[in-house]
Order: sequence, then structure tokens, then C-alpha cells
Amino acid sequence: MKYRVIHKTSYGYSHAVPLCHNEACLLPRNTEIQSCLHGQLWITPMPTRLEERTDFFGNRSHYFALHVPHKNLTVTAISDIEISHSGIIPLPANSPPWEQVRAKVQHDNSPAGLEARGFCLPSPYVEATPEMLEYAQASFTPNRPVLDAVRDLTRRIFTDFTYDPNFTTIVTPLAEVLAHKRGVCQDFAHLQIACLRALGLPARYVSGYLETQPPPDKPKLRGADASHAWLAAYVPGEGWTDFDPTNNQIPTLQHITTAWGRDYGDVTPLKGIIFGGGEHTLAVSVDVERL
Repeated sequence: MKYRVIHKTSYGYSHAVPLCHNEACLLPRNTEIQSCLHGQLWITPMPTRLEERTDFFGNRSHYFALHVPHKNLTVTAISDIEISHSGIIPLPANSPPWEQVRAKVQHDNSPAGLEARGFCLPSPYVEATPEMLEYAQASFTPNRPVLDAVRDLTRRIFTDFTYDPNFTTIVTPLAEVLAHKRGVCQDFAHLQIACLRALGLPARYVSGYLETQPPPDKPKLRGADASHAWLAAYVPGEGWTDFDPTNNQIPTLQHITTAWGRDYGDVTPLKGIIFGGGEHTLAVSVDVERL
């Protein structure tokens, strides 16, 4: 499957911004099943400085700065992606018991094991509290296969929680999401990660895109797609398996991965510092097109 993703972010300022420094995580990374055939950032006004690097997690990150006064800033990322997933979904019931996975992770000093162990730790947006542990334990019964338990937790979050884009912001504590059972995709991903880490299991945050299907016999609206978030769980010797609690799915061909990290803060699409500018407006549009 091939896609073209156009992600456009536009800022407008009430007063001129003389200087800004920014970091963008917008171009998809290459993975075992995904190749970014072409990716480019278009920035207006033209940046004074633009550099690409690979971050700690292997994601593509761009730093750019503008040293000229501007009242508008537009960042457009255009990417062509090919996904070659076999379409074979792992059988969760065939995975080892979750207690065994927890024990192996704690003693696995291979490069993959050490990397996975880092995803057991708390992070700025994900705190493994007793409440998260209590919610997780209904799925993680004794000796249950780990991926079967993660799949059940995915289903429960999908069933128990209401998707509500007006309830949370990026700074809303997970405790409120759990108490009110409302949120958006990044909240649900953070919640499930917190549950897994509370059990001592590695879990990482994944950012990307999911194509929006139009209603039957209706044309697809430009800008109707959106960025998306899900998570991945780790099993020693088998690697990482993605889970999407917002849609109760194990992602295959329709999920496009941009980046992964401990939580949203590691893979924020666009962040930075500006001097001046006064009030500002923000507009974001995403188009995911099958090629």
C-alpha cells in the first residue's frame, strides 16, 4: 500500500515575531514494514537555518530557525510512504505469559532488551499509578498470554472510554482521563502505556496517521484526515506489536508511523520558542491519499 501524506500547520501572529526556534517531527521514519520513499518540509518564510538529525529513538527530527520578522509561519510536510505489511496479525494467545515477559525484560541485557527496559520507566506524560495498575489487572490475570492480555486491555479502553476532543488538552492529567473515561487518541495511548508500565511491561508511544474513510457515495473532503496516536508492546525475542485502543485494532496497512518515543513529548509534531508575536491563531490540516 502506498500513501501520500500532506500535513500543513499555519500560525498567524497579531504582532511580528522577530526570532523563533523550532523542532519538527513530521517526516515518517523507516521501519521493518514501512519505507518513506520521499519526504520534504516546506517552510514559509524561508528559514534562516534548517538541519535534520536522527533523535535518540531513531526518528527524523528537523530544527529550524527564523531570524527575520514575520507575522505568519507555515510548515508543510509532504511524504510518500509504502507499507509492505504481510497482513498477518500475530495470534495473541500464542505469546508467553505476561509474568514471564516481565521477568525476562528485567534481566535481558541485549541491545533490544536494554532499549525495551527504558520503556518500562515513567515519563513526563505517563505516570504508572496504583489506579492504572488496578485498571490493568482485570485483563492481566495470572499466566495469561501477554499479547492476549494487551489485546483485551485495548478492547476495554475502546469500550469503557468515550472519544471526546473537547474534554482534554495535552496537559490534562491521566488521572482525570481515567476518572471521567473521556479523551482522544493520545490520551488513550498514554493510558494504556501507563497500565502496562505499572505492571512492569515495556510500552512505547507511536505517532502517525490513519486514513479517514468518507461515507458511502460521498467524496473525501480535503483536510479531513488527522494525525493519530497508538502504542506498541514488547515481547523478548518477538519484538514490538502495535495496538490502537482508539479503534480497537492491531494496526496493519492503514496506520502510517511517523515516530515513536516514551510519550507525546518525545514526538511532538511541531514545537518551539518565539519572541514576541502577541496573540496567535493555529490551523492544522492533514490529507492522507492512497496512491
